[in-house]
Amino acid sequence: MKLDRRRAIGALFAATSGLAAPRVFATPRKLARPAALTQALAALDRHAHRGIARDVIGLVDFTRPSRDRRFEIVDIANGRVVASYLVAHGRGSDPRNTGWVQEFSNRAGSNASSAGSYVIGDTYFGKHGRSRRLLGLDPTNSNAFDRAIVMHGADYVTPTMAAREGRIGRSLGCFAVEQHVRDEVLDRLGKGRLLFAAG
Repeated sequence: MKLDRRRAIGALFAATSGLAAPRVFATPRKLARPAALTQALAALDRHAHRGIARDVIGLVDFTRPSRDRRFEIVDIANGRVVASYLVAHGRGSDPRNTGWVQEFSNRAGSNASSAGSYVIGDTYFGKHGRSRRLLGLDPTNSNAFDRAIVMHGADYVTPTMAAREGRIGRSLGCFAVEQHVRDEVLDRLGKGRLLFAAG
């Protein structure tokens, strides 16, 4: 069933105030690429009028290969990483399956990843199980909601594959993580928080 986009967006932004601070799950680590955090913080300020929570953000650095744990949860208060994960990029962004993003697209049917700022929405249960909706906030990812670009778990994202093949599998543009960490990621990055994809 097709969602009413306006109603979904309105509900998403209405629910972002008064969010509780998350638990800290791991010992903080240094960010892999501080320049990506600088871009993410600028995006957080740019979209401040939307009421996005400022406790933690998700940061995906698509300048790094898919074999790296390039999806980081960052504690904004001290700019430190509290967790990092493998994350897939879209087939359309890496047509030769090299493990590196070659291009981005915001076009429906491209099966590509899109760079930019996303606000995290509701959880739902779809073909990949529990997932989280995403709303693109920038011209580079403004079609994310209509393209059904979401966060979900996938069997093609594993450390074994990363070590054996030098890459993980590709999504259709979604932010796919390992199945066994799916709920952890979706809970850490709750509704109303920022996910920033640097590229």
